Amino acid sequence: MADPSFPDLTSPIDILVSEVGPRDGLQNVKAVMPIEARKAWISAEAAAGVREIEVGSFVPAKLLPQLEGTAEVVAHARTIPGLTVAVLVPNARGARDAIAAGAQKITLPLSVSETHSLRNLRRTHEQVIAEAAEIAAAIAALPAGERPHFEGSLSTAFGCTLEGAIPDAQILRLAEALMAAGCDEVGLADTSGYADPVSVRRLIGLLRGAVGEAAVQGIHLHNTRGLGLANVLAALDAGLTTVDSSLGGLGGCPFAPGASGNIVTEDLVFMLEAMGLRTGIDIGRLSAVRSILAQHLPGEPLYGFLPDAGVPLGFQPAGARKTEAA
Repeated sequence: MADPSFPDLTSPIDILVSEVGPRDGLQNVKAVMPIEARKAWISAEAAAGVREIEVGSFVPAKLLPQLEGTAEVVAHARTIPGLTVAVLVPNARGARDAIAAGAQKITLPLSVSETHSLRNLRRTHEQVIAEAAEIAAAIAALPAGERPHFEGSLSTAFGCTLEGAIPDAQILRLAEALMAAGCDEVGLADTSGYADPVSVRRLIGLLRGAVGEAAVQGIHLHNTRGLGLANVLAALDAGLTTVDSSLGGLGGCPFAPGASGNIVTEDLVFMLEAMGLRTGIDIGRLSAVRSILAQHLPGEPLYGFLPDAGVPLGFQPAGARKTEAA
C-alpha cells in the first residue's frame, strides 16, 4: 500500500524542476555536510514532490571533500520510488563509478571555453569529447533497462570570466560533437552568470537548429546578476521543459571567479505554479527543507524571497487549479 504522506511522483507535470543543491550547492561551501544529513535533505525534497535530484559528483574526495560518499548517497536515493537520481561526472572513470552505484542520469560538463575546461577538468575540448564517447560506449554495453540517461552539459555557454564571449560556431560544433559521441541530450549552463533573456532565447534556438529540439530540453542558470528567473521565462518561451535550481540558492562554480548563486528552488517553484505550470512540488513542504540546511551548514547564507514572504493570501498552486477545472 502506498504511503499517503508521500507524493505521487508519476502524476503529470508541465515543468521538471531538477534540484542540484546536494551537488552544485555543497561543492561551493566550506562546511562539509554529514552524509546522513545529505540523505535526509534528499528524502525531504522528494517527499515535497521534487522528481529529479542531482545527489552528488563522482570526484576524488581530496578535491571535493564536501561530496565524499556519493555512492552511498546514490544508493539511498535509489530507494525513493519515482525519484530520478542524477550525478555529475568529470570523466569516464567517474562515469563508471556512477554506473556501478546505480545513477539514473549522468551529466558530463564540457566547458565551451577551453580555458575554463582546462581549469575545471584539466581536459581540452577534444579530450572531453573522447571521454564522452567512452562513457556512451559503457552505457551502451548495459542491458537496455539499466542504461542511465547521458547528458553533455555545455558549461560557460553564455560567456566565461576567463575568456569572455564564446563564438556561436564553437558552441554549436561542441554540441554536435557531444551528440555524435553518444550523448542523449545537451544541456545549457550559464556557469558565470552572464546570460540575459535575449541571449537565452537566441542560443536555445541556435542549438535546437543544430542538434534538434529533442536533444535540448534543460538549462542550468545562475542568479549572479539577478536575472535568473527572467532567464527561466525566456527558456520556457523557447520551449525548454527542465530547469535546474538549488534549495536556498546554494552553490555556483568554484572555478569561475565571481560566479555564485544558483536559482532558488523555492522561488522558481512559486513562479511556475503561480503561472499555472504544474511542478508537482508542495511549496510549504519544500520550504521546510531549509531547516536541514540551516542546521548542518551554520553561517551559510540561504537566499530566496518566497521563504521570507510566504505565499499570497488565497494562493492556489497550478495542480490544484487544474484539478478543480477538471
